[in-house]
Amino acid sequence: MNLENIQNNKIKTILQFSIPSIIAMVLTSLITVADGFFIGNYVGKEGLAAVNLGLPIVYLYLAVGLMVSVGGVATAGMALGGKDIRTCNRIFNQTIGTAVAATVLLSLIMLLCIEPMLQLLDADMQVAGFFKDYYGIMLLELPIMVINTSFGMFIRGEGKPQYFMQVNILSVFLNILLDYLFVRWTDWGVKGVAVSSLLAAVVTLLCILYFFIKKSNVYKFRRFNFSKEVLKDTLLNGSSEFVGEMSMSISMFAYNYVILKNIGVDGVTAFTIVGYIAYLFSMVVIGFGQGASPLISFTYGAKEHLLAASLRKITNFMVLLAGAVLILLVLLGSGWYSSLFVKSNVVEQMVNSGIMIYAASFLFSGINVITSFYFTSIGKAKESAIISSARGLVILLICIFTLPPLLGMTGVWIVAPLTELLTLFLSLFFIEQESKIIQ
Repeated sequence: MNLENIQNNKIKTILQFSIPSIIAMVLTSLITVADGFFIGNYVGKEGLAAVNLGLPIVYLYLAVGLMVSVGGVATAGMALGGKDIRTCNRIFNQTIGTAVAATVLLSLIMLLCIEPMLQLLDADMQVAGFFKDYYGIMLLELPIMVINTSFGMFIRGEGKPQYFMQVNILSVFLNILLDYLFVRWTDWGVKGVAVSSLLAAVVTLLCILYFFIKKSNVYKFRRFNFSKEVLKDTLLNGSSEFVGEMSMSISMFAYNYVILKNIGVDGVTAFTIVGYIAYLFSMVVIGFGQGASPLISFTYGAKEHLLAASLRKITNFMVLLAGAVLILLVLLGSGWYSSLFVKSNVVEQMVNSGIMIYAASFLFSGINVITSFYFTSIGKAKESAIISSARGLVILLICIFTLPPLLGMTGVWIVAPLTELLTLFLSLFFIEQESKIIQ
């Protein structure tokens, strides 16, 4: 990185760093949207609802996986920076071993929790049946997904992000092709979607193993002695990612519980369909955040505090513009979009009436996320954690448990924009405090 180049080409530099990450994130989100398309059209709204009810399980795996992998790659990266290749490889092997052990144990635990979870949600028999069919197979796929993600971070850490992006592209197309074969032609329903995800994950794992066996220059498979100190550093370094994903898991469970109790299966299905757009937008925003973060860290570390703040402002403007463009697209295509996944007048009416309300959150959520990234990048984890906790847990849960019981499905749609708006005031307060310090 070059300070002068960043100063003279702020927008170009941010885009150069952000676009590859955005592409990778969008590709990942397309798998989820494709799964929803095939389930909605060939299984029905009950299938969509069943898959959405289990999303807290997925976020739980991501919480454990990201804590281990992000913490591990950060610890290994510091050893690599110190040219201690032996320690670097020991951390790599222990991180992968920990990810395998943790996720396999988690699958065994979750296998015992499926029935109690369905009883707590009070899901009807058909939805419960789809839930068991889908997540019975996904409990095999999710550990592989986490392991692939862990490996992918070490591939990036070795400076070969293009390889992992190519593997991701292969995984996306393979997943969609298998969805088409197993759901459209073999009529396997939600089981077919789960099997598609499992097979695509296995192929991805094989490609990754090939990399570390044949192409890797730094990270190699070696025998290692387990280190409690390495485990401690790994978990501490990845703790913020764990908190963030666990917040998503808890809030998603709360959403499903409240919607099922107050509206029913149609409400969960409508929320799932709108959620695909929100998920896609969040991937774009995270891509911008991942691209801007190293630039902000570099300039702030070089004592160019005003330049770091300028990069944050420009990135905030970019995500605000992206949110406005998406709202315009939603306005133009909401009628078509609502009928893309299900053929149910009740669900379509719910989506049409609520999607624009929910979409208003896009104007605020991007700024909140980038601001959180900014404070993390300049070493102010407290401010970042407060913003993330407010929008992902505290304010969100208060809104979830108050608005839908009072306003029905309209209350469900208002939760997101109101949560993001209230969090925005918090973000602006922290930005104002930081501005007084750096000026």
